[in-house]
Amino acid sequence: MPDTLIIIFVIGILAAALTYFIPAGSFESQDVTYLVDGAEKTRSVIDPSSFAYATDEAGELVYNKVSFFASGGGIGLMNFPFEGLVSGSKWGSAIGVIMFMLLIGGSFGVVIRTGSIDTGILHLINKTKGSEALFVPVLFALFALGGAVFGMGEEAVAFAIIIAPLMVRLGYDSITTVMVTYVATQIGFASSWMNPFSVAIAQGIAGVPVLSGMTFRMALWAGFTLIGIAFTMMYAARIKRNPTSSLTYESDAHFRAQEDTSGKVKEWTLGDTLVMLTVLATTIWVVYGVVAHAWYIPEIASQFFTMGFIVAIIGTIFRLNGMTLNDAAAAFKEGAELMLAPALLVGCAKGVLLILGGDSSDASVLNTILNSAGGFISGLPDVVAAWLMYVFQSVFNFFVTSGSGQAALTMPLLAPLADIAGVTRQVAVLAFQLGDGFTNIIVPTSASLMATLGVCRIDWGVWIKFCGRFIALLFVLSSVVVVGAHLAGFA
Repeated sequence: MPDTLIIIFVIGILAAALTYFIPAGSFESQDVTYLVDGAEKTRSVIDPSSFAYATDEAGELVYNKVSFFASGGGIGLMNFPFEGLVSGSKWGSAIGVIMFMLLIGGSFGVVIRTGSIDTGILHLINKTKGSEALFVPVLFALFALGGAVFGMGEEAVAFAIIIAPLMVRLGYDSITTVMVTYVATQIGFASSWMNPFSVAIAQGIAGVPVLSGMTFRMALWAGFTLIGIAFTMMYAARIKRNPTSSLTYESDAHFRAQEDTSGKVKEWTLGDTLVMLTVLATTIWVVYGVVAHAWYIPEIASQFFTMGFIVAIIGTIFRLNGMTLNDAAAAFKEGAELMLAPALLVGCAKGVLLILGGDSSDASVLNTILNSAGGFISGLPDVVAAWLMYVFQSVFNFFVTSGSGQAALTMPLLAPLADIAGVTRQVAVLAFQLGDGFTNIIVPTSASLMATLGVCRIDWGVWIKFCGRFIALLFVLSSVVVVGAHLAGFA
């Protein structure tokens, strides 16, 4: 497989080519209000009846053709990586996510430099011999619950840094780490009954009572989580029997090299305890902030930076691993350096979306694609329309990976189309959340995925080779769920 950066650039060329064949169009926006836990929320969404092609003074269709290079802040084929890297704000992709990655990478670099993680892992392995297999289902279920309850996604990056060496020490691989962290969060995200960043917003925009259909979705979450656990455990068992069969066996050498080869486990000290308590307290504090105060990237990054600062002081005072303040500073920079490669991929992937105008309210190719897909779906038989809504949301997630952003773009269009096609709006919301969530596992435009793969040292091409069958399984099962829900009159 080509390097991930090459794949993204090829996709960028194809996106640029589309701008020569698909005219630009635009929607007007409107505000909708809905209730969540008794509180009124307002969100700006598209008006599906307002679509219009952009025309010039002569009445001719406008094509936002992407040139080889553009100046003045425009998007061209040769400057889409830069524009992607600096796009957005501190609240999201790309610049916000990139800075988030660098900060948590640096902070956990300090934690790892103390040696407490390595010592703790070795002690844990010694005390759990014979029951290591429990780590996989327990971790998977916890992360899936986090994805369902508060939309956990970016947070998986931080946990993957800690869990990756543990998994390798237990005889598994870094792919198992991605499965029990990031993939588990997206399983929960896709089948959630209460996620405030996807299903709640989608239901509010579609005019469906927020959090309705909870019982069905809880059963859905349990079913998909069990399937994810079973798949991961079967894979993990195969790798444990034959570690060299792993697609990441060579890249996992980095984690294997961290093993203590002295033949004995280092003594556990008060300093190690304080380091681990700091990491644990930070994790609990971040989860509380996300759930209770809707913290997002800026706040989460600040809390993890504070964690790194406190750990640096503890490590210096207790001389953990011979650590000094200068060592802590060097470890922070080295940790951040490890995140540079995935950060570049995040920025370049965002640049591809900018080529299609996905980050602008102006007339764009993306709006035209959205309108055409909606018109096509509305004229189909109800069962086919319900299924194609799911397919469309899965494909559209490549362009807009934000759950709330995709809901604002697609639900105002698909909700009334569902009425025309004879599909309930609840089924339309179900198609949205399944399509939005599961494809986050593979699309290279997902900043969280690329970051998690980056810290686990897995190339995107290798990841696709591994999870192809799993994604196919999720697609088939989701198709059955959507069609079955439609036939059962899920409302």
